[in-house]
Amino acid sequence: MGAGEMTRVAVLKGGLSREREVSLVSGASCAAALREAGYDVVEIDVDRQISARLIQEKPDVCFNALHGPLGEDGSIQGLLNILDIPYTHSGVSASSLAMDKVRTKLIATQIGIRSPKGKLVNETVFWADPPVSPYVIKPVNDGSSINTFVVRDPSKHPFEKGAWPYMDKALMEELIDGAELTVTVLGDRALTVTEIVPANNEFYDYSAKYAPGGSVHVIPARISDAAFKQCMDTAVKIHIALGCRGISRSDFILDTRTDEPVFLEINTQPGMTPTSLAPEQAQKSGITFPQLTRILVENARTD
Repeated sequence: MGAGEMTRVAVLKGGLSREREVSLVSGASCAAALREAGYDVVEIDVDRQISARLIQEKPDVCFNALHGPLGEDGSIQGLLNILDIPYTHSGVSASSLAMDKVRTKLIATQIGIRSPKGKLVNETVFWADPPVSPYVIKPVNDGSSINTFVVRDPSKHPFEKGAWPYMDKALMEELIDGAELTVTVLGDRALTVTEIVPANNEFYDYSAKYAPGGSVHVIPARISDAAFKQCMDTAVKIHIALGCRGISRSDFILDTRTDEPVFLEINTQPGMTPTSLAPEQAQKSGITFPQLTRILVENARTD
């Protein structure tokens, strides 16, 4: 760029996943913050012609505001590597690993992080050997709690036979009762611990995440100092183990029997909507939303 030229940032949003609508809101919020931070911003609703659009727009940096498959699983990251356009958030390997809840659990276990006991099930296995204890069932590689069900009474199934809501296999885990907690890691530093209290739902589902007033965020979380520190340390540990960069958000459930945070999953593309947790934690840490987007752009790179 010539002297005095503004950095051109392409905000990638929308996309082709079931989290498209959330991504559109995230992307619009990030674009506004980036303009406030002084960048030349172009907003791109990602489709299958994205490579041609990027060649046309010639951005200096891509701000990845996509959620779900293709945008969060290493796919768009690989394309940006090929086009040699620096991008925010994690690279191919970390994105792919973190998107796969089963592989993330395996890595967490290998480095001494407790996660709920669970197993992979397909439709045939689920109906042939139905669970007898309270459980959670969720997709292996979707976010925003889409098709995530908390089942306290195993005799009441969350869906009918023939209406299996997953592509193939699903992850079924033991149900652990306790406070829902989350920690944002920015760079290599954990910001704080938020306690999530759904307003009208028994768990932090899609509506609680994105509907106005859907949940109450208590910052800092009302937990013991020991549990707070363990959440913070564990979030950084799994962020580093997976090779994440930029920003991530790890979710936990506090086991009320042991006062121990149990790791659930890590999100390499945390939401950036007005009700999202990561910007809120940054704000509580003294980082405004425009400052947060600037930090991410300044640390953008290819693999």
